[in-house]
Amino acid sequence: MENALDDDDLDLVAALQRAPRAPLSLLAQALGVSASTVGRRLARLESNRLLRVIGQVDLSVSGEGTPWHVWVAAAPGQAVEVARRLVALPEAAHVAVTAGQADVYCVVQPARRTEARDLLTRRIATLPGIRSARTELVLGADTKSDAWRLPRLTQDQRRLLATYTAEERERDPGGTDRPARPTGDELRTLRLLAADGRMTAAQVSRELGIGQSTAYRVTQSLLQRGLVRPRVEIEPGLLGYALEAVVALTVSPGGVREAARTLARHPSARYVSTNAGTFSVVHQGVFRDEEGLAAFLTRDLAELPGVISFDVSVVLQALRRHWLDREDGRLAAVPGPTDTGSGRHDDT
Repeated sequence: MENALDDDDLDLVAALQRAPRAPLSLLAQALGVSASTVGRRLARLESNRLLRVIGQVDLSVSGEGTPWHVWVAAAPGQAVEVARRLVALPEAAHVAVTAGQADVYCVVQPARRTEARDLLTRRIATLPGIRSARTELVLGADTKSDAWRLPRLTQDQRRLLATYTAEERERDPGGTDRPARPTGDELRTLRLLAADGRMTAAQVSRELGIGQSTAYRVTQSLLQRGLVRPRVEIEPGLLGYALEAVVALTVSPGGVREAARTLARHPSARYVSTNAGTFSVVHQGVFRDEEGLAAFLTRDLAELPGVISFDVSVVLQALRRHWLDREDGRLAAVPGPTDTGSGRHDDT
């Protein structure tokens, strides 16, 4: 993918990854430019459909559905069409055409646990062009793509941005481990934040016709309870990471936890999960080039205790990430407010 971002754009992306909701004034202070410059750059990235800040909704909002990895073998010449048919499924969170272990790789997340059987054994398995599909249940994620950071900022810049995120990340000490599901104004605000993670309390107030103090209280409550987490959506290729791979590892039972934790700390890691199946650990990683991927496979994995074997699927084209469609490396047109009951939740 041709890199359409200059160094100043990349610095802005790195700052937003650390503080997605930070005001333009703070972003400008961190980057050493004016707020108007930051505003113009952000507006250009958004209008060109290169970047969007959304809100990642916690799984607890809708129920007990959990993600599944799916590797698809397609009929000859049908990989792209199969991928497009998978994108049409509302449960499809991530869809990519790949080479290697599979022709198409996707992550699906049914809203309810009881819906998984029909989705996997009938609706996906019988799609035209699919010859076979391998599925594995995600048991837990050690890192997710919203935690991946572009390594550009200085320690002082990171510290400054952290002053803003600290308040939103601080949980209510009197809260429960599993936050209560939102209702009323909370649910309506959640839908707005899911579509626009930078929406301010003033904007929420205008959209919902509620008082600004109420909008602020509801917004802060949702953020502090972890029911929505702002995240930056942008294609890795635009950031200089031209190569992406899904590495599915077979690990001895005693080494699964340590392997997942170690891989989650790797600079390439965008999503690392432990799973029920032969592929006990899956690592979705981004690399600047083939040399970086080779070093990961031949050095980093070789030094990881318990790894028995691995399979690699190299991403050729990403059609969807986190329920957001991609069109030739750009984000699809802005959708309406997210339907928080359709499975758009805490996944990759």
